[in-house]
Amino acid sequence: MKDRFTTKIDTSIASAVDYLTQDEVVAIPTETVYGLAANALSEKAVLKIFEAKNRPHFNPLIVHIKDWKEAEKYSSFIHPYIQQLALAFCPGPLTFLVPKKDCIPDLVTAGSPYVALRVPNHNLSLSLLQAVSFPLAAPSANPFGYVSPVSAAHVRQGLDGKIPYILDGGDCTIGLESTIIGVEEDALVVYRVGGISIEAIETCIGTKVVLKTHQDQAPHTAGQLKSHYATHTPLIMGNPLDLYTDYANKKIGIIAFHNTYAELAVAKVWTLSPSKDLSEAATHLFRTLREADTYDLDIIIAEHFPDQDLGRAINDRLHRAQALFK
Repeated sequence: MKDRFTTKIDTSIASAVDYLTQDEVVAIPTETVYGLAANALSEKAVLKIFEAKNRPHFNPLIVHIKDWKEAEKYSSFIHPYIQQLALAFCPGPLTFLVPKKDCIPDLVTAGSPYVALRVPNHNLSLSLLQAVSFPLAAPSANPFGYVSPVSAAHVRQGLDGKIPYILDGGDCTIGLESTIIGVEEDALVVYRVGGISIEAIETCIGTKVVLKTHQDQAPHTAGQLKSHYATHTPLIMGNPLDLYTDYANKKIGIIAFHNTYAELAVAKVWTLSPSKDLSEAATHLFRTLREADTYDLDIIIAEHFPDQDLGRAINDRLHRAQALFK
């Protein structure tokens, strides 16, 4: 796709509204990652999301709404589990896969009868949603398959000239995409792990969830493809102490939870949380992956993080990143 725009970065909501009402796309900040937004009720506008990202049309989009009361406009049925979780976590990094009404174009849902709805927890995006008369479809604002952006500068790096406007809301505070949930046969299903932990969801509803987080063919919702969030530099997961000898003659970077690996002669070690805080580590993950890509490394070795709370989401993103190189 040839460059169509001189991409502008600013904090003006009015400018964002102008572009969106003209069926253009705008990058917007959320607490999770930056999204590439367009009028979710306009196929013309939504098509521009897929074009700018080079995103395959079989991969559904998330629709952002200004508050949970709006859900009844776009969904034909809200299961009690969904309602309970929405009251507990909206606005926030939790997306709900619900039966859609006909007003949502099939292009948004890749032909599925279900639509993913979310209320973002970011003042600028909520103000924008209040200022427009339509919901916003918004996947991550980056070329398809690459590491998600957590700053306006990251968006420009990937989409400069492809989109007209970036609404700058500062750095994203959570740094990982939302958790996506739905209901199948009265069981609560997690389709993507993310900014709300499985533990928090299970505590809220008082029952265990079912995990269905991988679906390469006709994915139920966003973030289910086997290969995603990938760096340009090859990435492998494992114990750096074990893998170091396999790559001793290579330029190595290490992404670690709290260790420094000072004993290893590597080009760079990124320690995501010296205090062993998984939320802090999650906030730093995508920024670190992008930075690692600038170091001209031969290989990135990423530790396995504790498989609990946000550690599950970190591991999920790293597993999908390494899948491109397996």
